[in-house]
Amino acid sequence: MTQEKYDLVVLGGGISGYSAAIRAAQLGKKVAIVEKAELGGTCLHKGCIPTKSFLKSADTYQLIQHADAYGISTSTPSFNFSKVQERKQRIVDTMHNGLQMLIKQKKIDVFNGTGRLLGPSIFSPQSGTVSVTYDNGESELLTNDYVLIATGSSPATLPFLQIDHQRVVTSDDLLAMSTLPDSITIIGAGVIGLEFASFFSQVGVDVHVIEAAENIRINNSDAVSQQLLKSLSARGVTFHTGIALNDDNISVSDTNVTFDLDTTITTDMALVAIGRRPNISDLGLSNTEVVVTAQQTIEVNEFMQTKAPHIYASGDVIGHLQLAHVGAKEGVIAVEHMFQHNPIAIDYNMMPKCIYTTPEVAAIGLSAETAKAQGYDVKTVKAAFQMNGKAMIMSPHTPEGFAELVIDQANGTIIGANLIGQNVTEQINELSVLQFLNGSALELGMATHAHPSMSELLMELGLKYENQAIHL
Repeated sequence: MTQEKYDLVVLGGGISGYSAAIRAAQLGKKVAIVEKAELGGTCLHKGCIPTKSFLKSADTYQLIQHADAYGISTSTPSFNFSKVQERKQRIVDTMHNGLQMLIKQKKIDVFNGTGRLLGPSIFSPQSGTVSVTYDNGESELLTNDYVLIATGSSPATLPFLQIDHQRVVTSDDLLAMSTLPDSITIIGAGVIGLEFASFFSQVGVDVHVIEAAENIRINNSDAVSQQLLKSLSARGVTFHTGIALNDDNISVSDTNVTFDLDTTITTDMALVAIGRRPNISDLGLSNTEVVVTAQQTIEVNEFMQTKAPHIYASGDVIGHLQLAHVGAKEGVIAVEHMFQHNPIAIDYNMMPKCIYTTPEVAAIGLSAETAKAQGYDVKTVKAAFQMNGKAMIMSPHTPEGFAELVIDQANGTIIGANLIGQNVTEQINELSVLQFLNGSALELGMATHAHPSMSELLMELGLKYENQAIHL
């Protein structure tokens, strides 16, 4: 069966795809989403939202354990993981229901099946007609003017280590587990690995992290890297760096996983967290002019347009920053470009990058090291959160972390920032607005900030660059 022609068909109902679909609907276009699972994609169901729910529960558990530091006496708390899972699922379900209502309100058609791109045919003189196949074997065709590929990504795996979903798992498996392991080895010290290391270490699980690189480097900042590793190590996370894993140094049994390194590590479970791979197989790309790179990502220009002018791609499949807010922005830019609304191209340096460990990490723009390598004459201004009254109030002990601004001395413009500490994933948004407006250190410093607030430290740093700081 052939449906009425659509202005846009979006392959993938994750945050990049549904953001694009909603923007197109706002522009008065007839839009369809093809999604084989559930609207919301990885971010809502297996990524951002459920993992941060876990981390909030772990933080609250730690807060209660240190309640005496706030003058509060409590009984010994227990971590009820089944209730943590129930809370996580309640949040996900609530947001999923809200998203479904939003899509319905925008009159966006949703096809719950597998979409593939077809070549030119009697239905369309150009490639890109979408064939939707359903679980019952039936199919239908969606003709269109434009297609956006936003099919997301899946956990990457190791060729010599089979994922059995019991002892060797991915992040997807952890979000569905019913009980906590006593011990876990995390393979990979990227964002996913570090967030789970933070979570497990806070709730009493013995954690080892194995990283192939000699040094774990976070957001191109040595200082941030050292602070986070120090904090996680203090909570019992053991890091093993410069380790090349292979068939010979891993063995899996019915009860545990053993790593034969300089020392032998045996844990209940191993999490493979080496990144994510784009979902581009079986999409029918060979039927089009779309170019796939050597890294198995879809090649696009600055407005997400592929080599086939009527086919766009956004989100994890294009291999830039695999961050939900970036994918959403890419989807909107793609739609505005295809329908001639002159979008501003993304400056990926200006995208906030956050890690929701304890302490949190946030960055934007260039690190001092990167800026110097690019020829900037920079000055950094830095201060610890222990200098901030609100941070002292919020923390049971001396506040962790610091904030650092990277400033171009040619004009006083802030070209980068690195923050590590409590709630910095909220504070980074102020710097995102400032960078979007090409704001200067002086402008940041002259903007009055409420007292007491943690973001006051940013104001003080702006003033510090001009030698006008009051409290630093």
